[in-house]
Amino acid sequence: MKKEFERFAEAGIPHPCCVPGRQRAVRLEQSRLASAGRRRAVSGAVDGMVKLDGGRFLMGTEDEEGFPQDGEGPIREVTLDPFYMDVYPVTNGQFLEFKRKTQYQTDAEKFGWSFVFQGHIPAERYAELVAQRAAGVPWWCQVMGADWQHPEGPDSGVDARENYPVVHVSWNDAAAYCEWAGKRLPTEAEWEYAARGGLEQKLYPWGDELTPDGRHRCNIWQGTFPTYDSAEDGFAAVGPADSFEPNGYGLYTITGNAWEWCADWFDAGYHVTASRANPVGPPAGKAKVMKGGSYLCHRSYCNRYRVAARTSNTTDSSTTNIGFRCVRDAA
Repeated sequence: MKKEFERFAEAGIPHPCCVPGRQRAVRLEQSRLASAGRRRAVSGAVDGMVKLDGGRFLMGTEDEEGFPQDGEGPIREVTLDPFYMDVYPVTNGQFLEFKRKTQYQTDAEKFGWSFVFQGHIPAERYAELVAQRAAGVPWWCQVMGADWQHPEGPDSGVDARENYPVVHVSWNDAAAYCEWAGKRLPTEAEWEYAARGGLEQKLYPWGDELTPDGRHRCNIWQGTFPTYDSAEDGFAAVGPADSFEPNGYGLYTITGNAWEWCADWFDAGYHVTASRANPVGPPAGKAKVMKGGSYLCHRSYCNRYRVAARTSNTTDSSTTNIGFRCVRDAA
């Protein structure tokens, strides 16, 4: 118990026992009402989706490999209603259909630029972009003309990547696509339940070993980040949506490859006193939850391809490693 309190303290998150009873009761009731009144989507087609039974599962982690400051714990029992989830992340081909039918403009298209990983920019162009690197994360470069149809910049394209996950899509873009499709983004709890594939408290969708029998099961970084990726898993960038074997629920590339947006606002401590039935996250915030990690994740700095890991980004942000998949309520 002492160790548990210390982990919460180090992360700056109040332990549930330390929250005054009345305050805890108010938060719980507010969260319960939000969960009960959550947005539902039942009109979208279920082709290409798998029905998940829901029920109870253990969400979160207190594993030593985790990041307590992200609010990965405590481990808590959560209950979900049945729902459908896309077997694959939304692809370039699917997003193109959305674009053609709605003339929707992504945030990157409106801004005229997006963030591209330095390793995917030709050396002669990278020198020109040094002054336009993102503060604190210099491997990200602001590239004019980069968007979902031009992932590495204006000279690139997606004609040969129809079944690759669409990237350079913001949370706003993902939500707009879901609305058009009669679906919605998954809550963080739904995403984690789905990613676990029926396994309880395992690090990855397939178990606790990253490369069982020496086989890679997801697209992440191998080598020395950010200068050398040996691509031992077969990819040095986003790969096809059907890469690797599916998890126990039949979901492909649910971890690694590209981050996936969730519906919830991000808060490191909100769930400590939140509803355990169909939780939907806090009512407001500055950034939205992302889950699953990407091809740029490496244990040395971003061990967030674990199913319980979480991070966030602002709703209008887009990069070469952020995508999404949709869910639909079962009834």
